[in-house]
Amino acid sequence: MSTLDLQAQSTSRVERGTRSATAQAAPAQIIDRRTPRWRAWLLLTPMMTWLVAFVVAPTAILLVYSFCEHDELGRVVYSFTLDNYHRVFDPVYVRIFARSIWYAALTTAICVIVGFPVAYCIGRANEAWRQRLLLLVMVPFWTSFLIRTYAWITILKQEGILNGMLHALSITAAPLDLLYTPFAVVVGLVYAYLPFMILPIYGSVEKLDNSVIEAAHDLGAGPLRVFSTVVIPLTMPGIAAGTVLVFVPAIGMFAITDLLGGARVPLIGNVIQNQFMQARDWPFGAALGMVFLLFFAATYWLLQRRNGEEEEGHRA
Repeated sequence: MSTLDLQAQSTSRVERGTRSATAQAAPAQIIDRRTPRWRAWLLLTPMMTWLVAFVVAPTAILLVYSFCEHDELGRVVYSFTLDNYHRVFDPVYVRIFARSIWYAALTTAICVIVGFPVAYCIGRANEAWRQRLLLLVMVPFWTSFLIRTYAWITILKQEGILNGMLHALSITAAPLDLLYTPFAVVVGLVYAYLPFMILPIYGSVEKLDNSVIEAAHDLGAGPLRVFSTVVIPLTMPGIAAGTVLVFVPAIGMFAITDLLGGARVPLIGNVIQNQFMQARDWPFGAALGMVFLLFFAATYWLLQRRNGEEEEGHRA
C-alpha cells in the first residue's frame, strides 16, 4: 500500500470522526439554545414582580374577602361564610348580570359590524395611506377618557349639537331625550371600545395573501362568496381577539353608565362600585368581582377552544 493510500485512509477516518463528534454535539447545542438561562429569567423578573404585585396579590385578597363578613361600620370581619355567593344569585343581581351581558354583546356586535369594514379598508390600503388611517384610529387615545365621555354629554343633551342639527334640518319638531337613556349608554360603549376591535382585525387583514383571494375569484367565486368563505375565516383570529377586548371590559364598565346613563341603567360594574364605595360591603363586592372574573375566564376559554377547533379543521 502506497503512502498516498495511507494518507487518504487517514484523512477519511478524521473526517468521519469529525462528523460523528459534530452529530453528537448538535443535540446538546440545540438543547442548550432552547433552555432559557438564568439571564433570561432575570429579564423577566420586573414583569413577574409587576404581575404578582398588581394582579395575583389583589386577586388573592379579593378571593379572601369574598368569604368574609362585614360589621356595622363596614369593616371586614374574617369569618368564613358562603352567604356572599348566595346573594350573588339573587334574582335582582342575576337580572343585572343578564343586562350587563346583553349590553356588552350588543356593543361587541356593533363594533364588529362597524369596525370590520374600517379595518379591512385600512389593511388593504397602500402603505402611505395605511399609516395615516391608523393614526386617525389612535387619535382618541390622545385625549382623556373622561373628557371624551363628557363630550358626548354635550352632543346628546337636549340643547346639544345633535338635537340642534336635527331641528335645523326640520327632522324633529322638539328636542329628543337622548341623554341618560340606554341609547346613550350603547353609543358611549361603542365609541370607547371601537378602536379595540379595529386594531386586532387590522392585524389579521394585513396578513391576508392576495393570491388566495385572486385564486377564489379565478375559480368563479363571487365577492360575497369570497368574503364569507375566504376573508372571514382568515381574519377570524383578529375578530376573536377584538371580541375579547371589547366584550369583557364592556360588562364591567361603570363610568359610561353613570355619566351617559345617569345611573338609570345599572350594570354589574356599577353594583360592584356601589358595594365598595357607598354600601361599604366589601365582602359582597368581592364575591361579585370573583364571579365576574370566573365569567371572563370561561369566555376566554371558550373562545380559545373554538379557535383551536377551527385551526384543526383547517389543517385537516
